[in-house]
Amino acid sequence: MPETPARISDAELDASHIMEVGAGFWPAKTLLSAVELDLFSHLGGASMPGEEVGARLGLHPRAIYDFLDALVALGFLERDGEGTDGRYRNSAEAAAFLDKHSPTYVGGFLEMCNARSYGFWGELTEALTTGEPQTEVKLTGKPIFEELYSDPAKLEQFMRALGLSLGDFHALAERFDFAGYHTVCDVGGATGQLCMTLAGRYPDLRCTSYDLLAVAPIAERSIAAAGLSERVTVASGDFFADALPRADVITMGHILHDWNLDRKKQLISAAYDALPDGGAFIVIEHLIDDDRRDNVFALMMSLNMLIEFGDAFGFTGSDFARWCREAGFRDIEIHPLTGPTSAGIAYKRRINA
Repeated sequence: MPETPARISDAELDASHIMEVGAGFWPAKTLLSAVELDLFSHLGGASMPGEEVGARLGLHPRAIYDFLDALVALGFLERDGEGTDGRYRNSAEAAAFLDKHSPTYVGGFLEMCNARSYGFWGELTEALTTGEPQTEVKLTGKPIFEELYSDPAKLEQFMRALGLSLGDFHALAERFDFAGYHTVCDVGGATGQLCMTLAGRYPDLRCTSYDLLAVAPIAERSIAAAGLSERVTVASGDFFADALPRADVITMGHILHDWNLDRKKQLISAAYDALPDGGAFIVIEHLIDDDRRDNVFALMMSLNMLIEFGDAFGFTGSDFARWCREAGFRDIEIHPLTGPTSAGIAYKRRINA
């Protein structure tokens, strides 16, 4: 017989966790609005009185101090002094990741959350009961990527959102030894950020960023600005309709989670076919822990895939390993990167095996 859970005494009852989660959209929207107003870039490395911040952002006087002090309490701003004498500045975390002038800016993802995801998540209950996407597809009938890629402004916003992965790309470059390989193809390469990261660390590596034709000009601009056009090239195609470019290493950063199981397996098989013996297939994903208990962000991302696509979903490292073995890969490894993100690595055949 299962054990009966111990009864919590009235003195121990505490609903604070329930309230924090249930009202979690309050702090979320506070941060998203701060990003939308570009608060952190306006502050930069300076400190300002509340009234000056309010004037720069166009805030109503009633809103200034509740808004700024809430961001202090949340840890995104710091304040010296009290009341109207207080001066506000970015926290170290906000300065690094939320100021657009910072090379490690990740606010593009939050901009997309604010412009798209925040409203769509209000329809989660419908997604849970119907299994249908709750995005623009409800109005247009078009697949989400067709909708995004047909609108230059939305496409640029989507590309900026992918800056969230920069830390993971650097972690992968440090933890996986690319020195034994000559070529890399990043499938779904977007702005070319992963290729640029690898090329910067491995001077003998030649990289190809592969994505749809509409993305090519964005990637080419980014790569040229980094001075890496001679070592990072851009190739265009449809990874479901065309064979993938051949390379010693095939990477996919946050690609597999966008698709249903059949499409996932199709992409894994395409990677296997594009690799030589000794090649490696690497995915960067918010992998759900195998017990499906701990990686909250990964589980939330999988729900986000339900809202975005309906039949798309996140997955565990064990899921990835099983699908890769079905495709013919021999050895599979899972390595943590940053925060909720991991790399899944599948070898077509071990070098020296």
